[in-house]
Amino acid sequence: MERRNFLRASVLGASTVAFTGSLWQGAALAAPAQPATGPYGALQAADANGIRLPAGFTSRVVARSRQVVPGTSYTWHDAPDGGACFADGSGWIYVSNSEINPGGGASAIRFDASGNVVSANRILSGTRQNCAGGKTPWNTWLSCEEVSRGFVYETYPFGGAAVQRPAMGRFTHEAAAADPVRRVIYLTEDESNGRFYRFVPTTWGDLSSGTLQVMVAGSATSGSFTWANVPDPDGDPTATRNQVSGSKAFNGGEGCYYADDTVWFTTKGDNRVWQVNLTNNTYELAYDDSLVSSGTPPLTGVDNVTGSTAGDLYVAEDGGNMEICLITPDDKISPFLRINNQGSSEITGPAFNPAGDRLYFSSQRGTSGSSSGGITYCVTGPFRR
Repeated sequence: MERRNFLRASVLGASTVAFTGSLWQGAALAAPAQPATGPYGALQAADANGIRLPAGFTSRVVARSRQVVPGTSYTWHDAPDGGACFADGSGWIYVSNSEINPGGGASAIRFDASGNVVSANRILSGTRQNCAGGKTPWNTWLSCEEVSRGFVYETYPFGGAAVQRPAMGRFTHEAAAADPVRRVIYLTEDESNGRFYRFVPTTWGDLSSGTLQVMVAGSATSGSFTWANVPDPDGDPTATRNQVSGSKAFNGGEGCYYADDTVWFTTKGDNRVWQVNLTNNTYELAYDDSLVSSGTPPLTGVDNVTGSTAGDLYVAEDGGNMEICLITPDDKISPFLRINNQGSSEITGPAFNPAGDRLYFSSQRGTSGSSSGGITYCVTGPFRR
């Protein structure tokens, strides 16, 4: 029996026990998430922006590629991708990468306490295909180049020149997630045989030096794992993913998110969300489209991922139905929103503001299907907190 069909049969033949409580409390998933009605109910008809949302939620356009951000003199970048929010006094800052090559880089928009745009500016320039990244506890943004032997750049949304961080390895970078407990940064690799890494800084808060490690595990979809040092993080002449025997391959690493001793990351090649329990060093599937028990899988083209303070995961689609899907702590998955008439785009950069009542994200190529047509949105509503 083909492996994925065998897995489906195994899951469907087993009883399912729902774990309650917050996802952030380290509860192990009973099984890969299954479709169900979402906590906010059905999607309503599309609004004026072409976005279908649950009742009580509204959307607005924050910025458009090659157009001046309203309320500023700054022109928004092409192909907006990975993003994050940073508290800024009573307001906040949303940062966004630009996935073009050459050009790349990242920009930031500053908002006041009411969510009004105050200013916008460039925080990284002259790089290549900056896809996703990650926020650090010391309020910097790690912007990752999705090119062969790409770099991680540490950028400063509150001011300061961006710095290249070669010690974090040179490979086809995708996303990063900081773990303040173990004082490491997790990294995904967007290759069909990519690896899952962690960077252990010599000094926490200083990414100029440290050790790059790779996950070592079996070929199964769950089990235990260890970390092994990557001998040559520079990746030349041997790519980092090929340097450690027994390192586990993942099919197209994408988004990465950490909370409460758990890190989640996605793989687009097999439409999976992985959950890594860092307390007992085990990994398992949080979602797999081939293990959906009935009907059409709600989530395909998995990409960027973020979480809410309520313990819900929000996973953006690169393609699929142009949806952001929500996975609840009790293993239920449902569409949270859908963008209509943008089938040649992808959803990128989901991130909550500090209060958790606004979700920012982009349609990378908008209605035009071109990198110059990117649109960055904000959804406001009664999010669970």
